[in-house]
Amino acid sequence: MTGSSGTRPAAFAVWALTRSLLLLCVIKVITLPGPDVTSDVSVIYHGWYDVLRSGSYPQSDVTWQYPPVAALAILSPALLPFLDYASAFFVLAFLCDALVLGLLLYAGRGAARRTAGVWVWVAGVPLLGTTAYARYDVMVTAVAVAALLTGVRHPRVLGALAAFGALLKVWPALVLAGTARGRRTRLAWTTAAGAAAGLLVLCTAAAPGALAFLGFQRDRGTEVESLGALVFHVARQFGWQGRVELHYGSLEFLGPHVPLVSTLSLGLSVVAFGWLLVWRLRARTFGVSTTADAAFTAVLLFTTTSRVISPQYMLWLVGLAAVCLVFRESRMGWPAALVLVATGVTQLEFPLGFIHVVTSDATGVTLMFVRNGLLVAASLLACARLWRDTVRGPGHAAPADTVPADAVPAADPPLGAPPLSRAGSPDTPASAP
Repeated sequence: MTGSSGTRPAAFAVWALTRSLLLLCVIKVITLPGPDVTSDVSVIYHGWYDVLRSGSYPQSDVTWQYPPVAALAILSPALLPFLDYASAFFVLAFLCDALVLGLLLYAGRGAARRTAGVWVWVAGVPLLGTTAYARYDVMVTAVAVAALLTGVRHPRVLGALAAFGALLKVWPALVLAGTARGRRTRLAWTTAAGAAAGLLVLCTAAAPGALAFLGFQRDRGTEVESLGALVFHVARQFGWQGRVELHYGSLEFLGPHVPLVSTLSLGLSVVAFGWLLVWRLRARTFGVSTTADAAFTAVLLFTTTSRVISPQYMLWLVGLAAVCLVFRESRMGWPAALVLVATGVTQLEFPLGFIHVVTSDATGVTLMFVRNGLLVAASLLACARLWRDTVRGPGHAAPADTVPADAVPAADPPLGAPPLSRAGSPDTPASAP
């Protein structure tokens, strides 16, 4: 589907309607069943806001498990002093949602582009429900989407935004996984390293406790919605003597064999990292969509194998899937579709059916098997397609360090901008990272 003039107004109309409903839900004009997902903003985030304003990170609060630049997201409601904290946060989340829509609409122009990515975002956010606006992940996703879309032409911008996003919530560092070998990788990765180092120095100098999140994140266990938790959901049916408790900010399984399953989950993440490393070393052809496809695949792998799969993580996948489907050459259509279905199932299990998940009854176990099964299927399919497109070298893929001219939205390049294609350049040695 190309970016026709008719689809843009339709996408915007659906976006405006669904987002209006989301705002009405988070400000509680419309009340949905299940736990109140907005309490994280009105209670937890607001509490962190008060601590951060006092000049320190929340280093005594084990639920603070975020990199230091996350403080900017928590403090951001101060930009709207005429609103109470929660209302200001929801408005800013809405604006970040609108920013992603605008980026995708702009990027969807041109012969090598399509509007399918816009529709993934338009549909995916309401499929997650109110959680999308009641966490700061929509802000992080906006940074990652901007990094991937601007990075097509500007690898230094990709690196800078990846570093900023990584210090917001770690995972945006993975947008660098698929940069084309040679000059583009050197520019993006060195910029990211420099920006990250500079930001870390600023944060540690600005307030104590900037790195406290590392210990809190390390000590997390197996959360009830994770892939590993399926072991205990089933074991409960056969008399397993464990329990579910609030632990490090989420409901986790505690009891016999939980540390073993948590260790195995970490092992799966190591295997995922190993696969990505092998793919990176073996990949030979990098098309215009490869950076986005690799980022989507990497985040899928680490989300699926994580000890914690919080509902808001699905927003990351929706945003990255949307970027992939902006590019006509991307073959991530089916993985993206599986992610959208998994996102809808996620809303069914949280918040609508969370009591069933916590008690491991038939409904809760079914929802968890379906949602996590969809994530596993999407991960495996994305890996297979990324491997086939880049390692086996399909005919339509561009050589390393090449960006086809028709892949960029029609616009006048900045004065003095470097050429988009450097095929055959000495900057693309086979041994480059």
